[in-house]
Amino acid sequence: MERVDVPNRLFAFYLVPNFTMLALSSAVEILRLANIALGKNLYAWRLVSADGAKVKASCGLTIEVDNSLAAERRHLSDPQRPFMAVICGGGDIEQHTNIATAAWLRECRQRGVEVASFCNGTYVLARAGLLNGRECTIHWENYPGFVERFGSTFVSTGLYVVDGGVHTCAGGTAAIDMVLNIVKHDCGDAVVTAVCERALVDRIRQPTDRQRLPFATRMKKINPTIVRLIEKMQDNLAEPLALAELAETAKLSRRQVERLFNSEMKSSPHRYYLKLRLDRARLLLLQTWIPVLEVAVATGFVSASHFSRCYRVAYGCSPQETRNTKTAGSAAHSHIIALRDVAA
Repeated sequence: MERVDVPNRLFAFYLVPNFTMLALSSAVEILRLANIALGKNLYAWRLVSADGAKVKASCGLTIEVDNSLAAERRHLSDPQRPFMAVICGGGDIEQHTNIATAAWLRECRQRGVEVASFCNGTYVLARAGLLNGRECTIHWENYPGFVERFGSTFVSTGLYVVDGGVHTCAGGTAAIDMVLNIVKHDCGDAVVTAVCERALVDRIRQPTDRQRLPFATRMKKINPTIVRLIEKMQDNLAEPLALAELAETAKLSRRQVERLFNSEMKSSPHRYYLKLRLDRARLLLLQTWIPVLEVAVATGFVSASHFSRCYRVAYGCSPQETRNTKTAGSAAHSHIIALRDVAA
């Protein structure tokens, strides 16, 4: 392996309660394997939590950490300053965005430390004001609510985005691609190839590779025309395209498009498109507080009654009942916080 002259890279992974283990372990393993490929410890990492206490991941495993947020912030002015601060997101992320975390992230940027997020940790970067005027990405499940909340931010549907020292990643195995991209920038293709061979990874996916092709059967090869048509549908959920318009974009007749969908997706184009819109509506109901009527409009329905009928057929309950599950969850969380405050 050729000699690599790059300063040591220290990553500070901030673990949010219920963080996703897959993204964290993927990133750390790539760094570990890069060190093996290089024959030296170019990369190091430490784990951080709000108070320095262990953190439970969404899978139920509890992880010990190295630093509290306060101790990590003090390192910004000493030789142990990290190269990158990474927010490891997970469930209920909005409940873990706070002034202290935002201040730490802003100071990181002021001192030249790059920042990053996994999964819905993008919320934390946005709340800290670090995504203003920047492109970013977030896990597809959190995309609808994030776009409604931070409408001025350009949000990609790709795997990861790097924009001016701010890295955002959709989470899961996309963390492998984002960290491999860093290793490639530091050490070149030969090291990346060695890491991929050890990790049994066949390639670095491109940042713009789409996170998800909903409801498609991934175990078989999908007709590229179907992929393009579904992407066109996904990009036009608020104002659905007519079948004739979809067919025109693919340079096919309506009948050919119908045959393709029935053959490849076991569904008509209309039913498939409706499923995409209802899926987006359900995510908006669970992730935001925008009125049900506005959810209907945002997903291309001309009336609340039509939206409710379609929604009930698909999910067996009304849109309001789905919204009520979010309300109940928030009320329970508020009750727990109140009990903690009383105990304190």
